[in-house]
Amino acid sequence: MPAPAEIRPKGPSVANDLLASMVLVIWLYLIAARGGFWRAAERDDDGPSWNGRWPAVTAVIPARDEAETVAETVASLLRQDYPGRFDVVVVDDQSRDATAGVARQAAQALGASDRLTVLSGRPLPAGWTGKLWAQAQGVQCAERVAEPPAYLLLTDADIVYAPQTLTALVKRSAAGGLVLTSLMAKLRCESFAERAFVPAFIFFFQMLYPFSFANDPRRATAAAAGGCMLVRRDALNRAGGLDAIRAALIDDCALAKALKRIGPIRIALTENVRSVRAYPAVADIRRMVARTAYAQLRYSPLILAGTIFALALTYLAPVYFTIFAAGAAQFMGLFTWLLMAFAFQPTLRFYRRSAWWAPALPAIATAYMAFTLDSAYQHARGRGGLWKGRAQANISEVR
Repeated sequence: MPAPAEIRPKGPSVANDLLASMVLVIWLYLIAARGGFWRAAERDDDGPSWNGRWPAVTAVIPARDEAETVAETVASLLRQDYPGRFDVVVVDDQSRDATAGVARQAAQALGASDRLTVLSGRPLPAGWTGKLWAQAQGVQCAERVAEPPAYLLLTDADIVYAPQTLTALVKRSAAGGLVLTSLMAKLRCESFAERAFVPAFIFFFQMLYPFSFANDPRRATAAAAGGCMLVRRDALNRAGGLDAIRAALIDDCALAKALKRIGPIRIALTENVRSVRAYPAVADIRRMVARTAYAQLRYSPLILAGTIFALALTYLAPVYFTIFAAGAAQFMGLFTWLLMAFAFQPTLRFYRRSAWWAPALPAIATAYMAFTLDSAYQHARGRGGLWKGRAQANISEVR
């Protein structure tokens, strides 16, 4: 007769051992074979030497209700020490605040009104996302001059540049024959919500799109950070222009994918480009993630379910085995958790955050899982891709 359940000998479960082994292998793969993403080693620098003629550049800034930040962005661009011709176009995307006037005042204060053009954006046509439609109008404006620029700096209205940034970008792009050079703007990391979630956001982005893979012409991986993208204008036209990705919510990576078919691209972390957009509360981070998370999953409930399972296995299983398992499974769970914390350290150092955030990565990942589920829920409500009063995720993605 079998022993009563309460007095059965307890021992390590074979199933636990197998599952814990699987999770450990996942993290060993991520650390050893995922392009070293966790090292956060792809940084901007002066790049190769280059002594050519400095090409003309035009910055295009789509701006919708950005009166709070656009002045700082415009001023930082007009202060660039770039040796060549450099102009700025702000596309006021039907703002409900004083965005246009604030941008003009910033240029006037620097005596640089002649280098700034402020366009009144036209109504959003069917099939376009708001940001890409505004960018497209800015690009059209830049191309209407007698001598159109060789490069376009596609940026956002909350991005601030160190004075030497554009010179370094053009130098690296021209010397390397790059069709796209992108810098991941350093996000604000001051409030509790930002300290908890911003470094992890960068960590997850690099895991999904390892920068070393994106920078390798032999690999299909393509990524860019929409806050700072220097694009060769002729390459953009060869790729079909912004019209080719007009419905993409994740427009930066869609553009990188289109341009990588034309030529080499590069993405890197930087200290010289930063975002001044504040995310004071967890709800603000949630909205930022939920705006595009379900689009990343192609609006597929099946992919959503698989993603949630994979995230739970990768980030939560090590904690479960550490606390509740025994024997080999417990040891592997703890070792995997330590590996995870170790991998998170370089990103935390980049953001000058305490190393004590590293063991909390499973809890942070759980919150991101909830944000992703919320993204699917908002899409089901017809509010997917919500940005400044526009819900855009019902547009079919153009691929």
